[in-house]
Amino acid sequence: MPTTTGVQNDVLASTLRILRDKEVDNTFRIIPLLDAVQRLGNVEEVDGGSYVDSPVILTDHSTITQLTTGYEAVSLAVKDPMRTASYSWCDATAPVVITRKEELSNKGERAIVRIAEARLKQTMGMFKREVEKQLIAGNSTILTDLQTLNGLDGATGWFEEVAFGSQTNTVGGIAKSGFPTSWQNQTRSGSFAANGLKIMQQLLIDCQQFAPEGDVDLILASPTSYGLYKDELQQLERYTSATEERNMAGRLALQFNGASMYIEPNLGFTGSGGVNKASMYFLNSKLFNVYFDRDAKFELGDMESISGYAAMSAQIAVRMQICSSNLSGHGFLVNAET
Repeated sequence: MPTTTGVQNDVLASTLRILRDKEVDNTFRIIPLLDAVQRLGNVEEVDGGSYVDSPVILTDHSTITQLTTGYEAVSLAVKDPMRTASYSWCDATAPVVITRKEELSNKGERAIVRIAEARLKQTMGMFKREVEKQLIAGNSTILTDLQTLNGLDGATGWFEEVAFGSQTNTVGGIAKSGFPTSWQNQTRSGSFAANGLKIMQQLLIDCQQFAPEGDVDLILASPTSYGLYKDELQQLERYTSATEERNMAGRLALQFNGASMYIEPNLGFTGSGGVNKASMYFLNSKLFNVYFDRDAKFELGDMESISGYAAMSAQIAVRMQICSSNLSGHGFLVNAET
């Protein structure tokens, strides 16, 4: 016969897994970057492997021959347009721990479950904040294997403030300099007060010109630049229809040319040069995916006793990475903080 403690542990483990599934869902909704790929079905679950390999198309396959007379020799010069961007997995884990003293001091299944629930929520929130910090600003001291969008002032992430065609970072093992029209991000810089909406529109047009598919549908903005954009909308309210005003002004998720805009607290940081500031990321969700190992998508292990301690713990395992299939359809707005 199972012991009372054993039955209680089974109930606790089962309840924690249900709570884990709820918290995973909340994690995606809370992070705009992950929320976009979740809504559009761009979260990929794969089986293991040492690396995440993402196919990308960076060049043309063949050349066109005009047939003026019909007797022209057809050029058969071809090349493989495919490349494989390879990314190392980011593996991480964090425990949820309950001591025997807590278990005895809080008799009853629900009392223990409430303690475990609070700690699971806190642990999942910690994961969420650390993932977001690394993806957006690249300044996590823990999840350093996770890719980052921050390539400002010599940082090694995806998006540089350097002019399109002149960028030098390496993303997914592929040098940007080798593919200046497909493996480099669009960029604009300037004061928002001077001509913020114009700069945003120019950046959007740049992204649309070079995107192989889709459009910019997600804009992450620093609190300051978001506020400046919102102020600009309020000044123009009298020129908008009731429908547009309801969809745009006064909401926490504003719109710009159909793209949802969200406040991203980790933006607004200053680059290592002390001059440039990261204001907005213009993202095309068709051009990037978040990969998880299907056995480590915030997977919660069994509750087990900790050797040498009067406590039990369950490990939350995460194996993930963000990958891009094209960089030229994304944009980086710099210095729009005033």
